[in-house]
Amino acid sequence: MDAFSIATDAVFADLNIARAAIWRAGGVGPGVTVRVITRRPDQVVGFGDSRAILPTVLIDVRRLEVPEPATGDTVELGEELFEIIATPTADSLRLVWTCEATLKA
Repeated sequence: MDAFSIATDAVFADLNIARAAIWRAGGVGPGVTVRVITRRPDQVVGFGDSRAILPTVLIDVRRLEVPEPATGDTVELGEELFEIIATPTADSLRLVWTCEATLKA
């Protein structure tokens, strides 16, 4: 294990940064317990001369816990249920997936 893997594990183990969640491939089944980091930045989208500010949800998960996340997977965080809505992207070291999600009603 290299220093980057150790540091990534430490960040995801930190109770102030990461949270426990249940990841369900395809949104079905009992799921697996994972640690995730959520971010909710606003995204600015331009439409001609105007712009709109849209809320987004990004969920980071370690590749060792979810090797192949996909659109349609769900993530349960406490009382909230999120659905992955875009193809996940990996960081440059291929340690963490970033998944765009939406709150599922």
